[in-house]
Amino acid sequence: MKIGVPKEIKNNENRVALTPGGVQTMVKNGHSVYIETCAGFNSGFTDEQYKQAGASIMATAKEVFDTAEMIMKVKEPIAQEYDLIRPNQLLFTYFHFASNETLTHAMMKTNAVCLAYETVETDGALPLLIPMSEVAGRMSIQEGAKYLEKPKGGKGILLGGVPGVKAANVLVIGGGIVGMHAALMAAGLGAHVTIMDISLPRLRYLSEIMPANVDTVMSSQFNIEQLLPITDLVIGAVLIPGAKAPHLITRDMLKLMQPGSVLVDVAIDQGGCFETSKPTTHAEPVYQVEGVQHYCVANIPGAVPFTSTLALTNATLPYAVKLANLGWEKACEENEDLRKGLNIVNGKIVCKAVAETFGL
Repeated sequence: MKIGVPKEIKNNENRVALTPGGVQTMVKNGHSVYIETCAGFNSGFTDEQYKQAGASIMATAKEVFDTAEMIMKVKEPIAQEYDLIRPNQLLFTYFHFASNETLTHAMMKTNAVCLAYETVETDGALPLLIPMSEVAGRMSIQEGAKYLEKPKGGKGILLGGVPGVKAANVLVIGGGIVGMHAALMAAGLGAHVTIMDISLPRLRYLSEIMPANVDTVMSSQFNIEQLLPITDLVIGAVLIPGAKAPHLITRDMLKLMQPGSVLVDVAIDQGGCFETSKPTTHAEPVYQVEGVQHYCVANIPGAVPFTSTLALTNATLPYAVKLANLGWEKACEENEDLRKGLNIVNGKIVCKAVAETFGL
Protein backbone atom coordinates (compact mmCIF):
# COMPACT_ATOMS: atom_id res chain seq x y z
CA MET A 1 0.00 0.00 0.00
CA LYS A 2 1.07 3.60 -0.59
CA ILE A 3 1.07 5.50 2.70
CA GLY A 4 1.25 9.29 2.85
CA VAL A 5 2.20 11.54 5.77
CA PRO A 6 1.58 15.26 5.16
CA LYS A 7 2.96 18.00 7.40
CA GLU A 8 0.46 19.10 10.06
CA ILE A 9 -0.71 22.66 9.35
CA LYS A 10 -3.17 23.29 12.19
CA ASN A 11 -2.05 26.21 14.36
CA ASN A 12 0.98 25.19 16.44
CA GLU A 13 0.52 21.49 15.73
CA ASN A 14 4.07 20.16 15.86
CA ARG A 15 3.48 16.41 15.94
CA VAL A 16 3.86 14.00 13.02
CA ALA A 17 1.89 10.81 12.35
CA LEU A 18 4.83 8.49 11.62
CA THR A 19 8.39 8.38 12.94
CA PRO A 20 11.38 7.14 10.92
CA GLY A 21 11.10 3.92 12.94
CA GLY A 22 7.49 3.61 11.83
CA VAL A 23 8.52 4.15 8.22
CA GLN A 24 11.07 1.36 8.54
CA THR A 25 8.37 -0.99 9.87
CA MET A 26 6.04 -0.13 6.99
CA VAL A 27 8.77 -0.63 4.39
CA LYS A 28 9.68 -4.01 5.92
CA ASN A 29 6.03 -4.99 5.47
CA GLY A 30 6.30 -4.22 1.77
CA HIS A 31 4.65 -0.79 1.70
CA SER A 32 5.77 2.53 0.19
CA VAL A 33 5.81 5.64 2.40
CA TYR A 34 5.66 9.23 1.15
CA ILE A 35 6.52 12.01 3.60
CA GLU A 36 5.99 15.71 2.96
CA THR A 37 9.26 17.59 3.40
CA CYS A 38 9.86 18.86 6.96
CA ALA A 39 6.79 16.95 8.25
CA GLY A 40 8.78 15.60 11.19
CA PHE A 41 11.08 18.57 11.79
CA ASN A 42 9.22 19.99 14.81
CA SER A 43 9.14 16.55 16.42
CA GLY A 44 12.89 16.18 16.02
CA PHE A 45 13.00 14.05 12.85
CA THR A 46 14.81 15.16 9.68
CA ASP A 47 14.02 14.38 6.06
CA GLU A 48 17.35 12.54 5.91
CA GLN A 49 16.29 10.22 8.74
CA TYR A 50 13.07 9.43 6.87
CA LYS A 51 15.02 8.77 3.66
CA GLN A 52 17.39 6.42 5.46
CA ALA A 53 14.35 4.57 6.83
CA GLY A 54 13.08 4.07 3.27
CA ALA A 55 10.59 6.90 2.73
CA SER A 56 10.27 9.10 -0.36
CA ILE A 57 10.26 12.83 0.42
CA MET A 58 7.70 14.94 -1.43
CA ALA A 59 7.70 18.71 -1.84
CA THR A 60 4.02 19.43 -1.20
CA ALA A 61 0.99 18.06 0.61
CA LYS A 62 -0.81 17.81 -2.74
CA GLU A 63 1.80 15.37 -4.00
CA VAL A 64 1.38 13.26 -0.87
CA PHE A 65 -2.43 13.20 -1.12
CA ASP A 66 -2.32 12.53 -4.88
CA THR A 67 0.01 9.54 -4.41
CA ALA A 68 -1.17 7.84 -1.22
CA GLU A 69 -3.93 5.30 -0.71
CA MET A 70 -3.81 5.79 3.07
CA ILE A 71 -3.16 9.17 4.67
CA MET A 72 -1.85 9.17 8.23
CA LYS A 73 -2.25 12.40 10.17
CA VAL A 74 -2.39 13.58 13.76
CA LYS A 75 -5.16 16.19 13.66
CA GLU A 76 -8.30 16.43 11.57
CA PRO A 77 -8.02 17.91 8.06
CA ILE A 78 -8.61 21.67 7.95
CA ALA A 79 -10.39 23.60 5.19
CA GLN A 80 -7.39 23.99 2.89
CA GLU A 81 -6.89 20.21 2.90
CA TYR A 82 -10.47 19.22 2.07
CA ASP A 83 -10.01 19.42 -1.70
CA LEU A 84 -6.85 17.29 -1.55
CA ILE A 85 -8.76 14.25 -0.29
CA ARG A 86 -9.88 11.71 -2.90
CA PRO A 87 -12.87 9.33 -2.98
CA ASN A 88 -12.07 5.93 -1.39
CA GLN A 89 -8.86 7.31 0.16
CA LEU A 90 -8.36 6.09 3.73
CA LEU A 91 -7.72 8.81 6.34
CA PHE A 92 -6.38 7.56 9.68
CA THR A 93 -6.20 10.39 12.23
CA TYR A 94 -8.00 12.15 15.09
CA PHE A 95 -11.29 13.60 13.79
CA HIS A 96 -13.51 14.42 16.81
CA PHE A 97 -16.46 14.83 14.42
CA ALA A 98 -19.04 15.40 17.17
CA SER A 99 -17.60 18.84 17.90
CA ASN A 100 -17.35 19.94 14.25
CA GLU A 101 -20.36 19.71 11.96
CA THR A 102 -18.56 21.55 9.14
CA LEU A 103 -15.79 18.94 9.12
CA THR A 104 -18.36 16.13 9.23
CA HIS A 105 -20.17 17.37 6.11
CA ALA A 106 -16.86 18.11 4.35
CA MET A 107 -15.61 14.56 4.90
CA MET A 108 -18.94 13.10 3.78
CA LYS A 109 -18.62 15.13 0.59
CA THR A 110 -15.14 13.72 -0.17
CA ASN A 111 -16.44 10.12 -0.25
CA ALA A 112 -13.29 9.10 1.59
CA VAL A 113 -13.01 6.53 4.40
CA CYS A 114 -12.50 8.25 7.76
CA LEU A 115 -11.13 6.03 10.51
CA ALA A 116 -10.80 7.97 13.75
CA TYR A 117 -8.10 7.31 16.35
CA GLU A 118 -10.44 8.41 19.13
CA THR A 119 -13.13 5.76 18.54
CA VAL A 120 -10.89 2.72 18.02
CA GLU A 121 -11.85 0.64 21.03
CA THR A 122 -10.62 -2.50 22.73
CA ASP A 123 -12.18 -4.02 25.87
CA GLY A 124 -13.92 -0.74 26.66
CA ALA A 125 -10.69 1.27 26.41
CA LEU A 126 -9.61 3.73 23.72
CA PRO A 127 -6.00 2.67 22.98
CA LEU A 128 -5.21 5.45 20.50
CA LEU A 129 -6.62 8.16 22.75
CA ILE A 130 -4.88 6.95 25.90
CA PRO A 131 -1.31 8.17 25.14
CA MET A 132 -2.47 11.68 24.24
CA SER A 133 -4.83 11.70 27.22
CA GLU A 134 -1.86 10.88 29.44
CA VAL A 135 0.12 13.79 27.96
CA ALA A 136 -2.84 16.20 28.05
CA GLY A 137 -3.72 15.28 31.64
CA ARG A 138 -0.21 15.96 32.86
CA MET A 139 0.14 19.13 30.81
CA SER A 140 -3.21 20.48 32.00
CA ILE A 141 -1.68 20.92 35.46
CA GLN A 142 1.53 22.39 34.06
CA GLU A 143 -0.45 24.96 32.04
CA GLY A 144 -2.98 25.57 34.81
CA ALA A 145 -0.17 26.32 37.26
CA LYS A 146 1.34 28.79 34.79
CA TYR A 147 -1.91 30.68 34.24
CA LEU A 148 -2.52 30.93 37.97
CA GLU A 149 0.52 33.24 38.03
CA LYS A 150 -0.31 36.95 38.36
CA PRO A 151 1.65 38.09 35.26
CA LYS A 152 -0.42 35.59 33.23
CA GLY A 153 -3.72 36.95 34.56
CA GLY A 154 -4.18 34.48 37.40
CA LYS A 155 -4.82 35.01 41.10
CA GLY A 156 -1.11 34.67 41.93
CA ILE A 157 -1.10 31.36 43.78
CA LEU A 158 1.62 28.69 43.83
CA LEU A 159 0.08 25.29 43.21
CA GLY A 160 2.00 23.47 45.93
CA GLY A 161 2.18 26.31 48.44
CA VAL A 162 5.18 26.60 50.81
CA PRO A 163 5.66 25.86 54.53
CA GLY A 164 3.27 28.14 56.41
CA VAL A 165 1.14 28.88 53.32
CA LYS A 166 -1.55 26.45 52.17
CA ALA A 167 -1.42 24.78 48.76
CA ALA A 168 -3.87 25.47 45.94
CA ASN A 169 -7.14 23.58 45.61
CA VAL A 170 -7.47 21.67 42.33
CA LEU A 171 -10.75 20.15 41.12
CA VAL A 172 -10.54 17.46 38.43
CA ILE A 173 -13.91 16.61 36.84
CA GLY A 174 -13.71 13.19 35.22
CA GLY A 175 -11.78 10.22 36.54
CA GLY A 176 -10.64 8.67 33.27
CA ILE A 177 -7.11 8.68 31.86
CA VAL A 178 -6.90 12.50 31.58
CA GLY A 179 -8.32 13.06 35.05
CA MET A 180 -6.18 10.39 36.69
CA HIS A 181 -2.94 11.81 35.23
CA ALA A 182 -3.98 15.38 36.03
CA ALA A 183 -4.71 14.44 39.64
CA LEU A 184 -1.41 12.57 40.01
CA MET A 185 0.56 15.51 38.58
CA ALA A 186 -1.23 18.08 40.78
CA ALA A 187 -0.81 15.92 43.86
CA GLY A 188 2.86 15.45 43.06
CA LEU A 189 3.28 19.23 43.04
CA GLY A 190 1.73 19.38 46.49
CA ALA A 191 -1.73 20.72 45.67
CA HIS A 192 -4.88 19.61 47.47
CA VAL A 193 -6.81 17.68 44.81
CA THR A 194 -10.44 16.59 44.48
CA ILE A 195 -11.27 14.22 41.64
CA MET A 196 -14.89 13.65 40.58
CA ASP A 197 -16.59 10.96 38.54
CA ILE A 198 -20.09 9.50 38.17
CA SER A 199 -18.84 5.90 38.50
CA LEU A 200 -18.56 4.62 42.06
CA PRO A 201 -16.33 1.67 41.04
CA ARG A 202 -13.98 4.13 39.33
CA LEU A 203 -13.90 6.35 42.42
CA ARG A 204 -13.10 3.31 44.58
CA TYR A 205 -10.20 2.44 42.27
CA LEU A 206 -8.90 6.02 42.28
CA SER A 207 -9.19 6.18 46.05
CA GLU A 208 -6.93 3.13 46.32
CA ILE A 209 -4.17 4.37 44.00
CA MET A 210 -4.10 8.13 44.67
CA PRO A 211 -1.81 9.86 47.19
CA ALA A 212 -3.20 11.04 50.53
CA ASN A 213 -3.71 14.62 49.26
CA VAL A 214 -6.35 13.48 46.73
CA ASP A 215 -10.03 13.17 47.69
CA THR A 216 -12.67 11.42 45.57
CA VAL A 217 -16.19 12.88 45.31
CA MET A 218 -19.24 11.76 43.34
CA SER A 219 -19.78 14.14 40.44
CA SER A 220 -23.01 16.16 40.51
CA GLN A 221 -23.98 19.76 39.88
CA PHE A 222 -24.57 20.25 43.61
CA ASN A 223 -21.12 18.95 44.55
CA ILE A 224 -19.42 21.02 41.85
CA GLU A 225 -21.20 24.17 43.05
CA GLN A 226 -20.11 23.45 46.63
CA LEU A 227 -16.45 23.22 45.63
CA LEU A 228 -16.13 26.05 43.08
CA PRO A 229 -15.87 28.92 45.62
CA ILE A 230 -12.74 27.38 47.18
CA THR A 231 -11.19 25.98 43.97
CA ASP A 232 -8.23 27.67 42.29
CA LEU A 233 -7.83 25.38 39.25
CA VAL A 234 -10.47 23.22 37.53
CA ILE A 235 -9.55 20.55 35.00
CA GLY A 236 -12.38 19.47 32.68
CA ALA A 237 -11.62 15.85 31.77
CA VAL A 238 -14.97 14.36 30.78
CA LEU A 239 -15.20 12.15 27.69
CA ILE A 240 -18.14 10.41 26.04
CA PRO A 241 -16.52 8.39 23.20
CA GLY A 242 -17.38 9.87 19.82
CA ALA A 243 -20.01 12.21 21.26
CA LYS A 244 -20.16 15.84 22.36
CA ALA A 245 -19.01 16.52 25.92
CA PRO A 246 -21.66 17.65 28.45
CA HIS A 247 -21.46 21.17 29.93
CA LEU A 248 -20.77 20.62 33.62
CA ILE A 249 -19.93 24.22 34.55
CA THR A 250 -22.34 26.86 33.26
CA ARG A 251 -21.70 30.58 32.79
CA ASP A 252 -23.73 31.33 35.95
CA MET A 253 -21.57 28.93 37.95
CA LEU A 254 -18.45 30.95 37.08
CA LYS A 255 -19.75 33.63 39.46
CA LEU A 256 -19.07 31.19 42.32
CA MET A 257 -15.34 31.25 41.54
CA GLN A 258 -12.75 33.78 42.67
CA PRO A 259 -11.30 36.19 40.07
CA GLY A 260 -8.10 34.85 38.55
CA SER A 261 -9.08 31.21 39.00
CA VAL A 262 -8.32 28.95 36.03
CA LEU A 263 -10.37 26.48 34.00
CA VAL A 264 -8.50 24.04 31.72
CA ASP A 265 -10.88 22.30 29.31
CA VAL A 266 -9.15 19.16 28.05
CA ALA A 267 -12.46 18.05 26.47
CA ILE A 268 -12.48 20.99 24.03
CA ASP A 269 -11.85 18.60 21.10
CA GLN A 270 -15.28 17.13 21.84
CA GLY A 271 -16.97 20.50 22.25
CA GLY A 272 -15.77 21.28 25.78
CA CYS A 273 -17.28 20.51 29.18
CA PHE A 274 -17.69 24.16 30.27
CA GLU A 275 -20.48 26.25 28.75
CA THR A 276 -18.12 29.20 28.19
CA SER A 277 -15.40 27.14 26.48
CA LYS A 278 -14.28 27.90 22.92
CA PRO A 279 -11.23 26.42 21.16
CA THR A 280 -7.96 28.34 21.52
CA THR A 281 -4.44 27.76 20.20
CA HIS A 282 -0.96 27.67 21.67
CA ALA A 283 -0.44 31.11 20.09
CA GLU A 284 -3.35 32.60 22.11
CA PRO A 285 -4.21 29.98 24.73
CA VAL A 286 -6.34 31.89 27.27
CA TYR A 287 -9.24 34.30 27.58
CA GLN A 288 -11.36 35.47 30.51
CA VAL A 289 -15.07 35.15 31.22
CA GLU A 290 -16.48 36.55 34.49
CA GLY A 291 -12.88 37.10 35.62
CA VAL A 292 -12.03 33.38 35.27
CA GLN A 293 -9.14 32.31 33.04
CA HIS A 294 -10.11 29.77 30.35
CA TYR A 295 -7.38 27.59 28.80
CA CYS A 296 -9.02 25.69 25.93
CA VAL A 297 -6.20 24.68 23.57
CA ALA A 298 -7.50 22.00 21.23
CA ASN A 299 -4.15 20.25 20.76
CA ILE A 300 -2.44 20.46 24.15
CA PRO A 301 0.07 17.64 23.37
CA GLY A 302 1.25 19.60 20.30
CA ALA A 303 3.35 21.75 22.66
CA VAL A 304 5.56 18.77 23.52
CA PRO A 305 5.81 17.12 20.08
CA PHE A 306 8.84 14.93 20.69
CA THR A 307 7.21 13.18 23.66
CA SER A 308 3.74 13.22 22.09
CA THR A 309 4.77 11.87 18.69
CA LEU A 310 6.61 8.92 20.19
CA ALA A 311 3.75 8.19 22.61
CA LEU A 312 1.12 8.41 19.85
CA THR A 313 2.96 6.38 17.22
CA ASN A 314 3.76 3.64 19.73
CA ALA A 315 0.00 3.10 19.88
CA THR A 316 -1.08 3.80 16.28
CA LEU A 317 1.61 1.91 14.35
CA PRO A 318 0.34 -1.66 14.98
CA TYR A 319 -3.13 -0.63 13.75
CA ALA A 320 -1.67 1.23 10.75
CA VAL A 321 0.32 -1.89 9.78
CA LYS A 322 -2.89 -3.99 9.92
CA LEU A 323 -4.71 -1.49 7.70
CA ALA A 324 -1.84 -1.42 5.21
CA ASN A 325 -1.33 -5.19 5.14
CA LEU A 326 -4.99 -6.14 4.76
CA GLY A 327 -6.68 -3.04 3.34
CA TRP A 328 -9.23 -1.18 5.45
CA GLU A 329 -12.22 -3.40 4.58
CA LYS A 330 -10.61 -6.72 5.49
CA ALA A 331 -8.80 -5.21 8.49
CA CYS A 332 -12.05 -3.82 9.89
CA GLU A 333 -13.89 -7.05 9.13
CA GLU A 334 -11.32 -9.07 11.08
CA ASN A 335 -10.57 -6.56 13.84
CA GLU A 336 -13.43 -5.21 15.95
CA ASP A 337 -11.17 -2.50 17.47
CA LEU A 338 -10.58 -0.97 14.05
CA ARG A 339 -14.19 -1.45 12.97
CA LYS A 340 -15.30 0.79 15.83
CA GLY A 341 -12.89 3.42 14.52
CA LEU A 342 -14.86 3.82 11.28
CA ASN A 343 -16.80 7.10 11.39
CA ILE A 344 -17.55 7.95 7.75
CA VAL A 345 -17.40 5.58 4.78
CA ASN A 346 -17.91 6.83 1.23
CA GLY A 347 -20.21 9.67 2.26
CA LYS A 348 -22.18 7.84 4.96
CA ILE A 349 -21.85 8.21 8.73
CA VAL A 350 -21.31 4.80 10.33
CA CYS A 351 -20.68 5.98 13.91
CA LYS A 352 -23.91 6.20 15.90
CA ALA A 353 -22.68 8.90 18.34
CA VAL A 354 -21.69 11.24 15.49
CA ALA A 355 -24.95 10.61 13.62
CA GLU A 356 -27.05 11.35 16.70
CA THR A 357 -25.12 14.54 17.46
CA PHE A 358 -26.18 16.10 14.15
CA GLY A 359 -29.44 14.25 13.56
CA LEU A 360 -28.05 12.54 10.45
